[in-house]
Amino acid sequence: MNYSTIQHSGSISIIGFPIDLGAGRRGVDMGPSAIRIAGLEKRLRSLGYEVIDEGDIHILIMESQKIDNPNMKYLTEILKTSEVLARAVEHDLEEGHFPICLGGDHSMAIGSIAGISSFCRKRQKELGLIWIDAHADMNTDQTTPSGNIHGMPVAAAIGIGNDALTNFYGVCPKVKPEHVVIIGARSVDSGERELIKNSGVIVYTMTDIDRQGIHTIINKTLKHFQKRVDHIHVSFDLDSLDPFIAPGVGTPVPGGLNYREAHSLMEAIADCGCMSSFELTEVNPILDDRNKSAKLAVELIASAMGQKIL
Repeated sequence: MNYSTIQHSGSISIIGFPIDLGAGRRGVDMGPSAIRIAGLEKRLRSLGYEVIDEGDIHILIMESQKIDNPNMKYLTEILKTSEVLARAVEHDLEEGHFPICLGGDHSMAIGSIAGISSFCRKRQKELGLIWIDAHADMNTDQTTPSGNIHGMPVAAAIGIGNDALTNFYGVCPKVKPEHVVIIGARSVDSGERELIKNSGVIVYTMTDIDRQGIHTIINKTLKHFQKRVDHIHVSFDLDSLDPFIAPGVGTPVPGGLNYREAHSLMEAIADCGCMSSFELTEVNPILDDRNKSAKLAVELIASAMGQKIL
């Protein structure tokens, strides 16, 4: 497959998904607003895109709900709102728009990937997922140490875990395990390790990046996908970055990607011309320093969408 054939109309749809129900720490529900305030729309327009901001999907707050299952907290509302997101993303793709989803915690990916997968299946396209994150997000209701669903979307996407998550939106699996590449992992729960080893998912840890370099890692990833997939979705968790440059994230872990590694990663994806959808999660303004992390998020999205130094 030739990636140069993957194109969209030059129209970007922004969808806010202000969810913190999947996380253990409050504040990431304000992430979409922080990213907008940091100037995302203006930056995308400066790159020549038409931008349609569809606003935020309405999500009930924790205080108005109860936890029915402590191993999958707030499952009912997460699935309800994820279906709204899935339909919105699928519609945007059908209209030829490029969807950018703004979170919120990473449980957002349950809905976004479901919508993308449905779109791809109807067109007999193979979906590939680049998951850039400090965490593998490969827990299930049986392995989770917290019950927080933002640690489960990759497992759910490849068909591992509780039926409520794996069969969500009528598609299972949503992506083949061998079509998932996780980049930047450095905090993996003990229960996830066996699932990862037996799953077929490719994981590049920060140790791999230290030894091989980010250019080698992303080139391997894109080469792996080149003859296998038709639609690449990039899911970027800002906690993949080192907390020194991105302090405003829900679950910071020391030792992440530095500034240039993150931009190099995004620039390589842009140069490939192979990305067809994008999401950015886990910006937490409560923990941030004068919106520093949201501004960096805007810069990284711009790099992913083709902004160059020269």
